[in-house]
Amino acid sequence: MTTSDHDVVAALGEDIARRIGEPRYKLWFAHKTKFSWQDDQLVVGVANHFVQEWLEKKFVDDVANSVRSVLGRPFKVRFAIDPHLFQEARRHQARTGAISETESTPSTPDRAPPDEPAPRAELRSRPSSKAMHDGRSDRRWRQLSDFVVGPCNRVAHASALSVVEAPLQTPNPLILHGPVGTGKTHLLEGVYGGLRKQHPDWRVCYVTSEDFTNRFVQSMRASKLGAFRKYFRDCDALLVDDLQFLASKRATQEEFLHTFDVLFAHGKPLVLSCDCHPRLSGDLSPELTDRLLGGAVWGLEPPDLETRRGILRLRSGQLGLTIPDETLVHLAELLRGNVRELEGALHSVAHYSRVLGRPADVQLVREALAERLRHSVRVTRLEDVDRAVCQVLRLDSGALQSKQRNWAISHPRMLAMFLSRKHTSAAYSAVGRYFGGVNHSTAVAAEKKVRRWLETNRSLTFGSQDVLVRELLELVERELGR
Repeated sequence: MTTSDHDVVAALGEDIARRIGEPRYKLWFAHKTKFSWQDDQLVVGVANHFVQEWLEKKFVDDVANSVRSVLGRPFKVRFAIDPHLFQEARRHQARTGAISETESTPSTPDRAPPDEPAPRAELRSRPSSKAMHDGRSDRRWRQLSDFVVGPCNRVAHASALSVVEAPLQTPNPLILHGPVGTGKTHLLEGVYGGLRKQHPDWRVCYVTSEDFTNRFVQSMRASKLGAFRKYFRDCDALLVDDLQFLASKRATQEEFLHTFDVLFAHGKPLVLSCDCHPRLSGDLSPELTDRLLGGAVWGLEPPDLETRRGILRLRSGQLGLTIPDETLVHLAELLRGNVRELEGALHSVAHYSRVLGRPADVQLVREALAERLRHSVRVTRLEDVDRAVCQVLRLDSGALQSKQRNWAISHPRMLAMFLSRKHTSAAYSAVGRYFGGVNHSTAVAAEKKVRRWLETNRSLTFGSQDVLVRELLELVERELGR
């Protein structure tokens, strides 16, 4: 290839990266393809049939447009297997014997990869040196220093920070739980980045439970469980996000349990996140639940008013948005959603301000978010509370409306009465009539009793599990919000 050809290829690569994004270009094209010309067509050489079909399906138009832009005239684009790339991939796979790039994109098209490169876990081929790390070099990992701390997440943040500062002296494992948008993934990413910075010789694994499951299934099909197990069990710290997705996958749970035991026995830090307290996740195996409860378990709640203000101030500064402080305060009072909803509202206000050419004052906020706020208003009924309590405690429909007095029904009924007074406009008399046909004084007594349970951090027994009332109410309220 001449110097001129090299220049054209370089320009073509830059243009393709600009069109499809740098991460996708690095994943599918950089050092994995070869460009050559045959008459009036561009031939893109690839390593295997799978990559050939995937690139033809997803990127043929982008490549053709780049050729037209760089060379000034249209060329036909054809993807073909390049013998040198094919042999190089096979040699690399044989040499490493690990879960490699060619294994994550197999030569047969029986499993389509995600439309975007998986951003969370990087299990590409690499030497097993402890100086190597997981994680995409082009990913912007969130940091603990960017996490807005408030009463809703203070303890969870402090625990994550302690893992970074003294990973071998903190409770192991660390479990972070809470509803979506409360910052669990942010904390996990912050721990990941902090450990890599504090311990550059460690190999830190960050993976979602979905990624773990997919790798496990793929390794079983390819008869490469040895390489899979070596990869995860030889790491120096393991961070797993969204553990609840293992709930219905018994074989994967068992595999993860063995991985957990190996790492725990060697004192390797484990940090895991899930959407509820492990004790309330009835689909996790008793053995795995027992392991999780052996460490520190901390919850994150939706942001309170002061935390929402801090999040809006921080995010507006990071996004370079000029929004007066009084407007941010008003936004925090209007919005009661999670972090993602706050950021979405912030973008809406900024865009509305730019389009109209008006300052982002309180009046503009009300106009920009009028539709969002109108659709976010939701009326909770007694039937909704009834359904949510029965769903969480796995009671038969109508059980709370019966007159049964045994503890298995009366305790959930008291919780339902408490939540009805909190989330609906129903009077005590209406609540009593709906739940068991009792009078208003019984509903008043039920509310007072639940408040005492909360003040004394009381737990209740359901089946074979003792559950804190506070955690149980959180779970029901999360069900109510769906």
